[in-house]
Amino acid sequence: MASKVHVVRHAESVHNVDKDFDCLDPGLTDLGYEQAQNLGNVFPYSDNVGLVISSPLRRAIQTTLLAFTNVLDKIYYEDSTGNGMKGGAKLVLDPDLQERNALPCDSGSDRQTQGLEFPNLDFSHLEPAWTSKVGIYAVDDDSVGKRAAKFRGNLREKSLALKDGEKGDIVIVTHGVFMKFLVGDSAIDLPKAGWASYTIETGQDRAAVLVPA
Repeated sequence: MASKVHVVRHAESVHNVDKDFDCLDPGLTDLGYEQAQNLGNVFPYSDNVGLVISSPLRRAIQTTLLAFTNVLDKIYYEDSTGNGMKGGAKLVLDPDLQERNALPCDSGSDRQTQGLEFPNLDFSHLEPAWTSKVGIYAVDDDSVGKRAAKFRGNLREKSLALKDGEKGDIVIVTHGVFMKFLVGDSAIDLPKAGWASYTIETGQDRAAVLVPA
């Protein structure tokens, strides 16, 4: 099982500043870029991370790529940047980690747009419905709670599948509101590009839960 799960909030996004919530899938501000890069400088568990799972929203992907250049595999970066590590951690984009609200700022871009901006990432597994905010992606408390529980269950399976000798820590890059459901703490309010560490345990009814490390 993974020794730790590090839940990261994305860095400052444009809509956090200009309050234009009608802007579709906004990216990071200049300060957000600095916050993400600083996260990479101060994050103390880089040597232990074997898997990074990110929300497919633009600001989360940008945070992930900027913060974990010394963690992620080189295949996720252009060769000219010199970023990434040979044999580095795998990056998975998981729509279950998207933000809760149905506002344009919390809705994802289409696959073509994503592919143009992030040509080294794989978006092929993202079904068009992931941006719909219906079904499992609906914004009511019950649906968001089920989505968070589903992700925790999948996270437990991924951690159990790790082989001896593999790096066991997992980084999760997500959003401020969804994070409350993910970790089961309505009071959590991490700063932009902040993180909190957890272990995966089994709670009532055999459900996977995150417990502060």
